Amino acid sequence: MKKIVLMGNPNVGKSVVFSRLTGTHVIASNYPGTTVEFTEGFAKINEEQVTIIDAPGTYTLDPTCKAEEVAVEMLKDVDLVINIIDATNLERNLYLTLELMEKDIPVIVALNMWDETKHKGITINVEKLEEFLRVPVIPVVAVTGQGINRLVGRIPEATPPGVRKHKRGERWKDIGRIIDETQKLEHRHHTFLERVEDASIHALTGIPIAAVVIFIAFKIIRFIGEGLIGYVFEPLFENIYAPVVMKLSEVLGSKGFLHDIIIGKLIEGEIDFVQSFGLLTTGLFVPIGMVLPYVFSFFLVLSFLEDVGYLPRLAILLDNLMHRLGLHGYAIIPMILGLGCNVPGIMATRILESRREKFIAITIMSIGVPCAALQAMIFGLVGKQGGLYVAMVFGTLFIVWLALGLILNLSVKGFSPSLLIEVPPYRLPSWRALLKKFWMRLFYFIKEALPIVLLGVIIINTLYILKVFDVIADLTAPVVTGLLGLPKEAVIAILIGFLRKDVAVGMLAPFNLTAQQLVVSSTVLAMFFPCIATFTIMFKELGSKDTIKATAIMVFVSLLVGTVLNFILRIVL
Repeated sequence: MKKIVLMGNPNVGKSVVFSRLTGTHVIASNYPGTTVEFTEGFAKINEEQVTIIDAPGTYTLDPTCKAEEVAVEMLKDVDLVINIIDATNLERNLYLTLELMEKDIPVIVALNMWDETKHKGITINVEKLEEFLRVPVIPVVAVTGQGINRLVGRIPEATPPGVRKHKRGERWKDIGRIIDETQKLEHRHHTFLERVEDASIHALTGIPIAAVVIFIAFKIIRFIGEGLIGYVFEPLFENIYAPVVMKLSEVLGSKGFLHDIIIGKLIEGEIDFVQSFGLLTTGLFVPIGMVLPYVFSFFLVLSFLEDVGYLPRLAILLDNLMHRLGLHGYAIIPMILGLGCNVPGIMATRILESRREKFIAITIMSIGVPCAALQAMIFGLVGKQGGLYVAMVFGTLFIVWLALGLILNLSVKGFSPSLLIEVPPYRLPSWRALLKKFWMRLFYFIKEALPIVLLGVIIINTLYILKVFDVIADLTAPVVTGLLGLPKEAVIAILIGFLRKDVAVGMLAPFNLTAQQLVVSSTVLAMFFPCIATFTIMFKELGSKDTIKATAIMVFVSLLVGTVLNFILRIVL
């Protein structure tokens, strides 16, 4: 089977071209030995089935990061390279094209975003460009499919150009000559959309725009996520699935070790999908009924913002702040995802290039970025005491997120690369490509998270049945009452936070805590040991050694901050 690799600079529309060329059978996976993702699909071209790979974006074949190294590695076993070029930025894109021409590989060039050249006053003589490059050059508009059929039809014409190896300076001279002969620019006034593009990337105007975009995005995410939970998943589990599980519970005798592992504890003789903690109850309801709706809505909104072209602007806007935390601007994407659910947020750290960045991002996310379900419980419980106390909780979390990031940046060894991304113009997304990418991400989340969460529930439930948690509670009670100023009973809620943090906050309600105790307990619960879903995904992404380090930091920081917060509030309140 022939193998075709799509190569090009970042943000030139490779994923959209890939979506146009392939069918529904696509696979997203990590390149062997790395955390760099690539997408593989299949297509029928000229009556022959071929494998098509969407390689990571790269500016050069002299790699400067892991993603570019993977892109270069993919050239070692390939039958054809389709070089995707941004037609509105021909000069920068041609450097990679000339490097590809020097390889002994058939190459075909797709001039993408052809429609936008007209709006920007750019005229390209395609025939002359093809004559210079000695490879087929086809103008395409990937979002609409224009030119894709012609691109496929000319694939048989692609042959190795047979160009000798050039030095860097020689390539730039050739690029200058090609641009002079094939491209003309005309003056034109900026459109309204172009003015918005400029405004959204400058700090003075960009930050208010970012605040509005994020606010609207979260309103949509909460609306979709809560709607799916309230009107789809909860009725599905309670009205259809619960009777089936109750029948199985009767078969298993309604109690016993096996029953408690598979079904969990019956609450007043009924299934409680949040508190039963069984494999087939909480183990399925938490990832599917509570987490998946928010993941669904987050990925949908994220895919839209990504394809519209806003996310690169947000990344650049926040790059200075994130760089002080040892990250680059793109790390804000996992943080935003984490506000819906830490699980997809941690999975999204795969876009970060170094292990150091992943460790810092996952650690500060797990401590200072509460998921949507936990946010709702804090608003519901602490909010009864007044908005000021809610502000104390979230203000403390933000300060800890920022301070810990600064500390980890100074103390964690390793390299964090600078942000180097291309900012595409705003454009209407291809809904077909958007929905396809959205479905791939959703399916990948289910495949990755569900088995790990189920395994974690089995382990934790076994420890719970064996009364291990009770022993831990007795040992830690002096710390909780002495340092945090909480009643002894609150220890169980903090420990249950490992299973579900929002449930743990809800378990504080019967204790009649004061406003001060609610602020301290909610803050500690938000920062303490991550919930089981987050912990298991963290273990998979970081490995055992770094997961233990991150967890130790969480426990230490949560207890330290809780103690300081308790001391301050005793004086102030």
